[in-house]
Amino acid sequence: MFRIGHGYDVHKLCEGRDLYLGGVKIPHELGLLGHSDADVLLHALCDALLGAMGLGDIGKHFPDTDDKYKGISSVILLENVAFTMENEGYVLGNCDVTVDAQKPKLAPYIPEMRKIIARTLSCDESSVNVKATTEEHLGFTGRCEGISAHAVALIYKK
Repeated sequence: MFRIGHGYDVHKLCEGRDLYLGGVKIPHELGLLGHSDADVLLHALCDALLGAMGLGDIGKHFPDTDDKYKGISSVILLENVAFTMENEGYVLGNCDVTVDAQKPKLAPYIPEMRKIIARTLSCDESSVNVKATTEEHLGFTGRCEGISAHAVALIYKK
């Protein structure tokens, strides 16, 4: 049985924080504000996978009211979701993630993001696609106020 899920996340850009996307620390003058490392790409992917399993969302599993998740790497959150997938008997078919950021340019970091995601989900890199786009200076991402990400994931029972 195949199941599909969609995830979306957004975080505000601010000074004094590191920028993490897809588990990669990206050099930039601004970082994303959040309880964890605020990695919108991995948060959207976690939501897509949890949604495909019918298990709610990232806020249900890793609430920002719980101090044990304060500053946590989103790779660890994705590891937990991967563990849940395994326990529920699901395997990733493929996932496709789009990050919307006016700056910085993300193309040089996408191969490493794909490696991290594939390693964390115990799948081949060919099952992981990551894209980056801008909104041509429109909206909050275009004004460099924040970064957003959409993810779609297809999973199936082993």
